[in-house]
Amino acid sequence: MSILDTTSVRTASVVRIENVSKTYGSGSDALLALDRVSLDVRQGEFVCLLGASGCGKSTLLSLVAGLDRISGGTLDTGGRKVALMFQEAALFPWLSVSGNVELPLRLQGVGKAERRRRAAELLEIVRLGGFGEKRPHELSGGMRQRVALARALAQNADVLLMDEPFGALDAMTRDILHDELERIWREQDLTVLFVTHNVREAVRLGDRVILLSSRPGRVIEDYPIKHPRPRRIDSSEVSGQAGEITDRLRAEVARHAN
Repeated sequence: MSILDTTSVRTASVVRIENVSKTYGSGSDALLALDRVSLDVRQGEFVCLLGASGCGKSTLLSLVAGLDRISGGTLDTGGRKVALMFQEAALFPWLSVSGNVELPLRLQGVGKAERRRRAAELLEIVRLGGFGEKRPHELSGGMRQRVALARALAQNADVLLMDEPFGALDAMTRDILHDELERIWREQDLTVLFVTHNVREAVRLGDRVILLSSRPGRVIEDYPIKHPRPRRIDSSEVSGQAGEITDRLRAEVARHAN
Protein backbone atom coordinates (compact mmCIF):
# COMPACT_ATOMS: atom_id res chain seq x y z
CA MET A 1 0.00 0.00 0.00
CA SER A 2 1.40 3.43 -0.96
CA ILE A 3 1.67 6.42 1.38
CA LEU A 4 -1.25 7.95 -0.50
CA ASP A 5 -3.35 4.81 -0.01
CA THR A 6 -2.50 4.69 3.72
CA THR A 7 -3.52 8.32 4.17
CA SER A 8 -6.77 7.63 2.32
CA VAL A 9 -7.62 4.75 4.71
CA ARG A 10 -6.87 6.89 7.77
CA THR A 11 -9.05 9.77 6.61
CA ALA A 12 -11.96 7.78 5.15
CA SER A 13 -15.31 8.58 6.76
CA VAL A 14 -16.98 5.55 8.31
CA VAL A 15 -19.97 7.52 9.63
CA ARG A 16 -21.30 10.33 7.43
CA ILE A 17 -24.11 12.48 8.81
CA GLU A 18 -25.38 15.23 6.51
CA ASN A 19 -28.12 17.68 7.50
CA VAL A 20 -29.83 15.07 9.66
CA SER A 21 -32.98 16.12 11.48
CA LYS A 22 -35.19 14.14 13.82
CA THR A 23 -38.74 15.10 14.74
CA TYR A 24 -40.95 13.23 17.20
CA GLY A 25 -44.72 13.48 16.80
CA SER A 26 -46.52 15.60 14.25
CA GLY A 27 -48.55 18.75 13.90
CA SER A 28 -48.80 20.97 16.94
CA ASP A 29 -47.31 18.19 19.09
CA ALA A 30 -44.16 17.85 16.95
CA LEU A 31 -40.85 18.05 18.82
CA LEU A 32 -37.71 18.82 16.82
CA ALA A 33 -34.89 16.95 18.60
CA LEU A 34 -32.12 17.35 16.00
CA ASP A 35 -31.88 20.09 13.40
CA ARG A 36 -29.70 19.63 10.30
CA VAL A 37 -26.77 17.97 12.08
CA SER A 38 -23.71 17.31 9.93
CA LEU A 39 -20.76 15.27 11.15
CA ASP A 40 -18.15 12.99 9.59
CA VAL A 41 -16.37 10.41 11.75
CA ARG A 42 -13.19 9.04 10.20
CA GLN A 43 -11.76 5.54 10.41
CA GLY A 44 -10.10 4.99 13.79
CA GLU A 45 -11.28 8.28 15.30
CA PHE A 46 -12.48 8.69 18.87
CA VAL A 47 -15.18 11.39 18.73
CA CYS A 48 -16.98 12.65 21.83
CA LEU A 49 -20.41 14.30 21.79
CA LEU A 50 -21.13 16.93 24.43
CA GLY A 51 -24.14 19.09 25.18
CA ALA A 52 -26.75 19.95 27.76
CA SER A 53 -29.35 17.39 28.82
CA GLY A 54 -31.99 16.93 26.15
CA CYS A 55 -29.87 18.25 23.28
CA GLY A 56 -30.19 15.04 21.26
CA LYS A 57 -26.87 13.28 21.90
CA SER A 58 -28.45 9.92 22.66
CA THR A 59 -30.98 10.42 19.86
CA LEU A 60 -28.11 10.80 17.42
CA LEU A 61 -26.50 7.57 18.64
CA SER A 62 -29.81 5.74 18.23
CA LEU A 63 -30.06 6.98 14.64
CA VAL A 64 -26.51 5.85 13.84
CA ALA A 65 -27.27 2.47 15.45
CA GLY A 66 -30.35 2.08 13.26
CA LEU A 67 -32.72 1.94 16.24
CA ASP A 68 -34.72 4.88 14.90
CA ARG A 69 -35.26 6.59 11.57
CA ILE A 70 -34.11 10.04 10.56
CA SER A 71 -36.75 12.61 9.62
CA GLY A 72 -34.55 14.33 7.05
CA GLY A 73 -31.03 14.41 5.66
CA THR A 74 -28.60 11.57 5.02
CA LEU A 75 -26.95 9.12 7.41
CA ASP A 76 -24.53 6.55 6.01
CA THR A 77 -22.29 4.00 7.73
CA GLY A 78 -21.34 2.31 4.47
CA GLY A 79 -22.79 -1.01 5.61
CA ARG A 80 -20.35 -1.22 8.52
CA LYS A 81 -21.37 -2.99 11.69
CA VAL A 82 -22.11 -0.82 14.71
CA ALA A 83 -22.48 -1.82 18.36
CA LEU A 84 -24.17 0.27 21.06
CA MET A 85 -23.17 0.34 24.73
CA PHE A 86 -25.33 2.10 27.35
CA GLN A 87 -24.78 3.67 30.76
CA GLU A 88 -26.36 0.60 32.33
CA ALA A 89 -24.58 -2.66 31.62
CA ALA A 90 -27.98 -4.33 30.97
CA LEU A 91 -26.61 -7.82 31.57
CA PHE A 92 -28.98 -10.77 31.82
CA PRO A 93 -28.85 -11.78 35.51
CA TRP A 94 -29.67 -15.45 34.84
CA LEU A 95 -26.70 -15.83 32.49
CA SER A 96 -23.09 -16.16 33.52
CA VAL A 97 -20.57 -13.51 32.50
CA SER A 98 -19.47 -15.78 29.67
CA GLY A 99 -23.09 -16.41 28.67
CA ASN A 100 -23.74 -12.67 28.39
CA VAL A 101 -20.69 -12.19 26.17
CA GLU A 102 -21.65 -15.21 24.06
CA LEU A 103 -25.17 -13.93 23.36
CA PRO A 104 -24.33 -11.88 20.22
CA LEU A 105 -22.29 -14.82 18.93
CA ARG A 106 -25.23 -17.17 19.44
CA LEU A 107 -27.43 -14.79 17.48
CA GLN A 108 -24.83 -14.87 14.70
CA GLY A 109 -25.10 -18.66 14.58
CA VAL A 110 -21.62 -19.32 15.96
CA GLY A 111 -21.17 -22.86 17.31
CA LYS A 112 -20.93 -23.54 21.04
CA ALA A 113 -17.22 -24.38 21.19
CA GLU A 114 -16.25 -21.32 19.16
CA ARG A 115 -18.56 -19.13 21.26
CA ARG A 116 -16.82 -20.27 24.43
CA ARG A 117 -13.39 -19.70 22.94
CA ARG A 118 -14.24 -16.25 21.64
CA ALA A 119 -15.95 -15.20 24.90
CA ALA A 120 -12.88 -16.25 26.90
CA GLU A 121 -10.68 -14.27 24.51
CA LEU A 122 -12.85 -11.15 24.85
CA LEU A 123 -12.92 -11.41 28.64
CA GLU A 124 -9.12 -11.48 28.59
CA ILE A 125 -9.14 -8.34 26.44
CA VAL A 126 -11.22 -6.47 29.05
CA ARG A 127 -9.09 -7.92 31.88
CA LEU A 128 -11.78 -10.26 33.22
CA GLY A 129 -10.11 -13.57 32.50
CA GLY A 130 -11.25 -16.18 35.02
CA PHE A 131 -14.60 -14.47 35.70
CA GLY A 132 -16.57 -16.27 32.99
CA GLU A 133 -18.63 -18.41 35.37
CA LYS A 134 -19.58 -15.57 37.70
CA ARG A 135 -23.05 -14.04 37.68
CA PRO A 136 -23.51 -10.28 37.12
CA HIS A 137 -24.59 -9.67 40.74
CA GLU A 138 -21.20 -10.95 41.90
CA LEU A 139 -19.36 -8.18 40.04
CA SER A 140 -18.70 -4.53 40.83
CA GLY A 141 -20.21 -1.79 38.66
CA GLY A 142 -16.94 -1.30 36.81
CA MET A 143 -16.61 -5.03 36.16
CA ARG A 144 -20.16 -5.20 34.81
CA GLN A 145 -19.32 -2.41 32.37
CA ARG A 146 -16.27 -4.39 31.25
CA VAL A 147 -18.58 -7.33 30.53
CA ALA A 148 -20.88 -5.03 28.56
CA LEU A 149 -17.87 -3.83 26.58
CA ALA A 150 -16.80 -7.42 25.86
CA ARG A 151 -20.35 -8.16 24.69
CA ALA A 152 -20.22 -5.14 22.36
CA LEU A 153 -16.87 -6.31 20.98
CA ALA A 154 -18.39 -9.76 20.36
CA GLN A 155 -20.53 -8.17 17.65
CA ASN A 156 -17.38 -7.66 15.53
CA ALA A 157 -18.43 -4.07 14.98
CA ASP A 158 -16.35 -1.52 13.12
CA VAL A 159 -17.98 1.37 15.02
CA LEU A 160 -18.58 1.39 18.77
CA LEU A 161 -21.31 3.74 19.99
CA MET A 162 -21.10 4.50 23.71
CA ASP A 163 -23.86 6.35 25.56
CA GLU A 164 -22.39 7.61 28.86
CA PRO A 165 -21.01 4.17 29.70
CA PHE A 166 -19.09 5.36 32.77
CA GLY A 167 -21.56 7.95 34.06
CA ALA A 168 -22.71 5.90 37.05
CA LEU A 169 -19.23 4.88 38.22
CA ASP A 170 -17.04 6.41 40.91
CA ALA A 171 -14.16 8.65 39.81
CA MET A 172 -11.37 6.12 40.41
CA THR A 173 -13.14 3.29 38.56
CA ARG A 174 -13.98 5.65 35.72
CA ASP A 175 -10.34 6.74 35.43
CA ILE A 176 -9.18 3.13 35.24
CA LEU A 177 -11.77 2.33 32.57
CA HIS A 178 -10.67 5.35 30.55
CA ASP A 179 -7.24 3.73 30.33
CA GLU A 180 -8.73 0.35 29.46
CA LEU A 181 -11.02 1.77 26.78
CA GLU A 182 -8.19 3.71 25.20
CA ARG A 183 -6.05 0.55 25.09
CA ILE A 184 -8.85 -1.53 23.54
CA TRP A 185 -9.68 1.21 21.03
CA ARG A 186 -6.08 1.18 19.83
CA GLU A 187 -5.62 -2.61 19.89
CA GLN A 188 -8.90 -3.38 18.13
CA ASP A 189 -8.62 -0.50 15.61
CA LEU A 190 -12.10 0.73 16.50
CA THR A 191 -13.95 3.89 15.56
CA VAL A 192 -15.74 5.30 18.63
CA LEU A 193 -18.61 7.77 18.98
CA PHE A 194 -18.90 8.53 22.70
CA VAL A 195 -21.64 10.53 24.47
CA THR A 196 -20.83 12.16 27.80
CA HIS A 197 -21.88 15.06 30.05
CA ASN A 198 -18.38 15.19 31.54
CA VAL A 199 -16.28 17.77 29.69
CA ARG A 200 -12.98 16.56 31.14
CA GLU A 201 -13.83 12.99 30.18
CA ALA A 202 -14.42 14.13 26.61
CA VAL A 203 -11.07 15.93 26.41
CA ARG A 204 -9.32 13.01 28.14
CA LEU A 205 -10.60 10.48 25.59
CA GLY A 206 -11.42 12.25 22.35
CA ASP A 207 -9.58 13.08 19.15
CA ARG A 208 -12.39 15.58 18.65
CA VAL A 209 -15.13 16.98 20.88
CA ILE A 210 -18.39 17.91 19.15
CA LEU A 211 -20.56 20.39 21.05
CA LEU A 212 -24.30 20.34 20.38
CA SER A 213 -26.65 23.23 21.03
CA SER A 214 -29.59 23.00 23.38
CA ARG A 215 -32.73 21.54 21.80
CA PRO A 216 -33.02 21.29 18.92
CA GLY A 217 -29.53 19.85 18.70
CA ARG A 218 -27.20 21.45 16.17
CA VAL A 219 -23.42 21.20 15.88
CA ILE A 220 -22.09 24.53 17.20
CA GLU A 221 -18.42 23.66 17.81
CA ASP A 222 -15.92 21.01 16.67
CA TYR A 223 -12.86 21.02 18.94
CA PRO A 224 -9.75 19.10 17.82
CA ILE A 225 -7.91 17.61 20.81
CA LYS A 226 -4.20 17.65 20.08
CA HIS A 227 -2.74 16.74 23.48
CA PRO A 228 -0.43 13.69 23.30
CA ARG A 229 -1.67 10.37 24.62
CA PRO A 230 -1.85 8.90 27.20
CA ARG A 231 -3.61 11.78 28.95
CA ARG A 232 -4.57 12.26 32.56
CA ILE A 233 -7.98 13.68 33.34
CA ASP A 234 -6.51 16.03 35.97
CA SER A 235 -3.60 17.25 33.83
CA SER A 236 -3.22 20.98 33.16
CA GLU A 237 -3.62 20.42 29.40
CA VAL A 238 -6.91 18.54 29.77
CA SER A 239 -8.19 20.91 32.44
CA GLY A 240 -7.34 23.96 30.36
CA GLN A 241 -9.16 22.86 27.22
CA ALA A 242 -12.05 21.47 29.29
CA GLY A 243 -12.41 24.92 30.84
CA GLU A 244 -12.62 26.53 27.41
CA ILE A 245 -15.31 24.08 26.28
CA THR A 246 -17.21 24.44 29.57
CA ASP A 247 -17.37 28.22 29.10
CA ARG A 248 -18.87 27.72 25.64
CA LEU A 249 -21.35 25.16 26.97
CA ARG A 250 -22.42 27.49 29.79
CA ALA A 251 -22.97 30.29 27.31
CA GLU A 252 -25.15 28.00 25.19
CA VAL A 253 -27.20 26.84 28.19
CA ALA A 254 -27.68 30.46 29.30
CA ARG A 255 -28.76 31.47 25.79
CA HIS A 256 -31.35 28.70 25.74
CA ALA A 257 -32.63 29.61 29.22
CA ASN A 258 -33.19 33.19 28.13
